[in-house]
Amino acid sequence: MQTLSQKITEQLREQILSGALKAGQRLEEIPLAAQLGVSRTPLRAALNALAGQGLLTYQAKRGYLIRHFDIDEIVAAYAVRGNLEGMACRLAAERGLDPATIEMLHARLAEGDAMLAKGHLALEDFEPYKQMNVVFHEALIKHSANPWIESFVQRTQEIPYVSSRLILWHDYATILRSHDDHHRILDAVIRREGWRAEALMREHVHYAALFLQRNFQRLLDGATPG
Repeated sequence: MQTLSQKITEQLREQILSGALKAGQRLEEIPLAAQLGVSRTPLRAALNALAGQGLLTYQAKRGYLIRHFDIDEIVAAYAVRGNLEGMACRLAAERGLDPATIEMLHARLAEGDAMLAKGHLALEDFEPYKQMNVVFHEALIKHSANPWIESFVQRTQEIPYVSSRLILWHDYATILRSHDDHHRILDAVIRREGWRAEALMREHVHYAALFLQRNFQRLLDGATPG
């Protein structure tokens, strides 16, 4: 089970990675502890952990500041993530997926199909869709059977806006295109077409990076969906 400091760390990390907490913003212990309803001890441990992950910087007498990442750094992280996840899909295809995993992934994608069949992504479906997306990506990474891929992908996802846990786009057509990618990727993996699975996943992640480049200022201004 997570400790309180770990829960606070995850909560603050998600807010930083999604842009809810802005680059350059100062995180002061006393008001932040009051806002979160926790004591300063676990909060301080969480802030130290986030600083160790490179998301915060500590300045004497000023406390912790949220680190600034420019768009070039973020897009570069997407390039690394795309290559790593593409490799994971190729390896998973070459190894083959077991029937239980195939059934589970088909079920998760069917959940996404049902949400998108409404013609839009409803507000109440936003979190379930994000969870479906996470399960899909993490399952393929896991079945690459290469622990270094999982470790290095996790490192790229500690940069704002890069994580597969975030759905940044606001238009239905973009979400639908991305979800169609999921179906094509899974089909290639099941067919054990490693070269195709790798190329499709790399394009899938690359497209997300292109969207981010086109909409980066809007996201910085706080006009994120949901």
